[in-house]
Amino acid sequence: MLAFHYRIQLLQRPNETAPSEFPILPNSYSPVQAVAVPAQHYGARTRSSSIYVTRPGRAQEQKIRVEEDRFDYDDDDDDDGVADEDESPAHRRFRRRGEEKDYDKDPEFAEILGSCLDDPQKARSKMEERVRKKRNKILHTKTGSAKPMKVTFNKFEFSNSYIWFEFYNAPLEKDISLICDAIRAWHIIGRLGGCNSMNMQLSQSPRDKRPSYDAIQGANVTPTTFYNIGDLEIQDNLARIWVDIGTSEPLILDVLINALTQISSDHVGIKQLMFGGSAFDNWKENLKSEEAGFSIHKV
Repeated sequence: MLAFHYRIQLLQRPNETAPSEFPILPNSYSPVQAVAVPAQHYGARTRSSSIYVTRPGRAQEQKIRVEEDRFDYDDDDDDDGVADEDESPAHRRFRRRGEEKDYDKDPEFAEILGSCLDDPQKARSKMEERVRKKRNKILHTKTGSAKPMKVTFNKFEFSNSYIWFEFYNAPLEKDISLICDAIRAWHIIGRLGGCNSMNMQLSQSPRDKRPSYDAIQGANVTPTTFYNIGDLEIQDNLARIWVDIGTSEPLILDVLINALTQISSDHVGIKQLMFGGSAFDNWKENLKSEEAGFSIHKV
């Protein structure tokens, strides 16, 4: 014997609250806000009621935005240049960003590409301006000289002498900064005793054996130090610097010559490097005017 139970849904009055038909979920989701939306009924006329829907909270909205950002909406025409007539603005095609080049990281470059067809001359001028602004970050060829740097000595004294530089052209500000940094590093290493030819255990040890270092022998070697150094003076394409190395240590000079040889080859061409001498070519002792090309740089 079967028993049928009829469920009769009674219409409620407007001032009564409709029971929620949504199941009660555990409190593991972010809070949501309830929004009342009027329900539309068709057919028989009934009393107005409300349907309760949920609107995602702020945390869920951010998650939805992240999901939407994975796709781009594209309203442009098809690849064949003909727009889809059946496609309405409301139904947009999705394209993944990975399928196209992403120019969001460089909007300036995207703007230049966008103006190529409309105004090629304007796009070219913008590209030249962009290269001009970012030329320091662009790889370029060597700016030094392929000719070897000439090294001469003219009555050089370790305790009181000038070191003279002759460049192929007047050095730029960045070239002067590089020269000063190299000389400053050379002076620091020499002042700390790093250029001591009397303690070269590793360079003089046989190559076919494991390197070893005798700390007692290194501590008993007579120390060498770089006493004092002056500022770098520049007149047009000539420069000089006064040094007081103190001890007669040729290794200190070798270190400087090796560094300047690499600088001359890769960065700024040095025609000649002369150790010693009280005068050099067209150097003028009384010339102290910046307008005439004279400048002093701290080392």
